[in-house]
Amino acid sequence: MAPYKDKPPAVRVYTVCDESRYLIVRNVPALGCGDDLFKLFSSYGDVEECKPMDAEDCEPFTDVYWIKFHLVSNARFAKKKLDEFVFLGNRLQVSYAPQFESLSDTKDKLEGRRREVLARLNPARSKGPPGSIPGVSTEASLVATPSEINYLPNSSQMNCISQQLNSNPRSSRELVNKPPITQVSSDKDYFESQSMNQTVRLVREKFNKIQSSSEHLQAEPASKKPRVDNRRRI
Repeated sequence: MAPYKDKPPAVRVYTVCDESRYLIVRNVPALGCGDDLFKLFSSYGDVEECKPMDAEDCEPFTDVYWIKFHLVSNARFAKKKLDEFVFLGNRLQVSYAPQFESLSDTKDKLEGRRREVLARLNPARSKGPPGSIPGVSTEASLVATPSEINYLPNSSQMNCISQQLNSNPRSSRELVNKPPITQVSSDKDYFESQSMNQTVRLVREKFNKIQSSSEHLQAEPASKKPRVDNRRRI
């Protein structure tokens, strides 16, 4: 099988060591357009510095600019969008510049990448308290609190409850002196409409039939006599 004549361009995969919040932009037209370039890159994040690199080798009629972002994520987004971007007739060439990083910059970059990886691996626990590692359960989280345990009261607690009930005689008197529930007579008409009264009577008749049948079924087993088996056994 013959190989392909036109091969697609190789896509470079950047690691955390290659990425940086410092960018170098080449092939910028030498027209004194530093402010325009600053506005273009500021649309992708907070830019702290943007200045030309006069000592850097470049093509004729072009300049090289050094850009410092506040966050690595903003620099990553800007490079992805503006690399090979046509700016005033020239295609910009954007590359990372990790050689300008200090020790604290590298430390912050690695710590930020660690948090991003943990958040992607554990999206449910990524919103935990600061300082806690998602996906790792500590001993404190495995120990149940007393409020989470359902238990039965012991004898001392039962005595305390009974004393509280006895110490409130008003509630006990209200329970004793509570009048019994009275039933309303079914012969009276309580509505002005005759149809409503007729409906009430029909409902009461059905309810009485159901109640009488249930009482009959409950009394029937007690009236039955035990069966005596007088069959002869062989």
